[in-house]
Amino acid sequence: MTTVMLVHGAWHQPSTWRELEEELRGRGYETVTPALPSAGADPTGDAHDDAAVIRAALDAIDGEVVVVAHSYGGIPVTEAAAGVERVIYLAAFVPDVGESMYTMLGMPQPADGSGLFPLPEDPRNALYADVADADAAVADLVGQTHASFATQVTRAVWHDVPSTYVVTDLDRSLSVEVQKELTKRAQDVRHLASSHSPHLSMPAELAKLIDEIVSAD
Repeated sequence: MTTVMLVHGAWHQPSTWRELEEELRGRGYETVTPALPSAGADPTGDAHDDAAVIRAALDAIDGEVVVVAHSYGGIPVTEAAAGVERVIYLAAFVPDVGESMYTMLGMPQPADGSGLFPLPEDPRNALYADVADADAAVADLVGQTHASFATQVTRAVWHDVPSTYVVTDLDRSLSVEVQKELTKRAQDVRHLASSHSPHLSMPAELAKLIDEIVSAD
């Protein structure tokens, strides 16, 4: 049996995956949703700390694992997910060694990575433009450390691990132009007609796509 590990993005918690987990379990998959320490009511650490949590969760799983990384989650997953069957980058950052979120967006590394990184100015529109219950999703958002965005990765598993990039074609957070550049680092590219959070706006369609990707291996 394949286990699908779902790694949340910035300002989110594992609960963001609830609907997608139900859909995946209905298709016969086990799911694991680690909580990244860089996000929470009192968040700590950086992407290396998140990667350590992901690695520990992977090491505790018997059998094949496919990792789905959403948005910021692509950064610690790229650091941590050596040896898995496949990484699915869902509107996610795909860093190479020495890169951070800042450098991938063409911005200089910050001199100070302390404190929290602010939410987007209009999170409802940026993150959940096509989500039916967007107000509830916004209410679940938590703090995110600035250090996590400034972390430069020391390993890039996509050089060795099969990977798929899922472009969210109506995204208002991570632009489609940036996503298309990041697809060059994946061996397989798929598309969803969704905004930034298809696990909330179209969980059944996303589960079907994940199943298609996994079944093709």
